[in-house]
Amino acid sequence: MDLKTIAQSCAPAEILAVSKLQSEEKIRELYHEGQRHFGENYVQEALEKIEHLQDLKDVQWHLIGHLQKNKAKLVVGKFALIHSVDSLELAETLSRQCESKKVEQNILIQVNLAHEETKSGFDKESLLKGWKSLTALSHLNIFGLMTMPPLTEEGQEVRLYFRELRELKDSLTSQTDLKRHPLTELSMGTSHDFKVAVEEGATIVRLGTILFGERPTKR
Repeated sequence: MDLKTIAQSCAPAEILAVSKLQSEEKIRELYHEGQRHFGENYVQEALEKIEHLQDLKDVQWHLIGHLQKNKAKLVVGKFALIHSVDSLELAETLSRQCESKKVEQNILIQVNLAHEETKSGFDKESLLKGWKSLTALSHLNIFGLMTMPPLTEEGQEVRLYFRELRELKDSLTSQTDLKRHPLTELSMGTSHDFKVAVEEGATIVRLGTILFGERPTKR
């Protein structure tokens, strides 16, 4: 399936091509097909690709993997959007690093709706409790929410998680300064369940396998 056909299936959501562990040559190929948004999981790999692919002037790089606080200084100002802000402590660290570098950073808040121990993220209760503190951080702009629901064989099984994330975002809008924190984005859905995610309001779908083929093993 070519990029144009996949994009039509995802509309109106934006495709984020998950390029972790993929070669720079494959990224270039997809770029020349028209793809502009690429998502990376590992900080060092991402920074190397950003450096090597500077000639692709209008590429938008997103960080979607777990981010350790001690790497915050490496990423602020380097990514169009960080999807994986999973704690108040990380958000505070990012904001301090932004202040020291005199930049602002666009972020999404990662929510762990299924309370999976293997995944990071706020649960709904802690997010609601910490929302005032998050929105008070002066150098971060919250553009929305991200989630990774449990991996299942049937995409329909995750519909409730996608719907819950949308409803959570909607409930936060009434207590948020939308000029500072637009809350326009829902990053949810992958190659096996993106159609369900789009039906439930996804604005960004994170697609890897369907675009690149099987992912190489980690180096």
